[in-house]
Amino acid sequence: MNISSTSTGDIDELVSLVAELERTQRAEDVDAFLALFDDDAVWVTAGGARLIGKATIAAFTREVLPGAFADGSVRYDVEHVRFITDDVALTGVNQEYLTAGGDSLSPPRKGKPTYLWHRHDGRWLIASGQNTAVPIA
Repeated sequence: MNISSTSTGDIDELVSLVAELERTQRAEDVDAFLALFDDDAVWVTAGGARLIGKATIAAFTREVLPGAFADGSVRYDVEHVRFITDDVALTGVNQEYLTAGGDSLSPPRKGKPTYLWHRHDGRWLIASGQNTAVPIA
């Protein structure tokens, strides 16, 4: 993992939050997923839809997350953390969709999500996210 400076505690917390994002998606836990977002967050889906504001993100998530992992799973690996300021950080993630047994799909389905986090009242929240699908080679 590539890391630009700041405290190890912040890095560990951001990596843990990405793990929580993974957990909430695997569990199809809509409310816990939404709790990771700032009220004014912007989210761009892998399909290219831009969702502005937590209410819009919530409406979309409540439609697509339940049942999304009935036959599979997903794995996140933080590749990069960059601190823009002490209270703004970017996490670059490698994402892979898996079978229910945890194996890679054939052909593989992968993504390269990027999350921009900001610290608000001592808590890191997603201010913006871009979930880019990786084309199948």
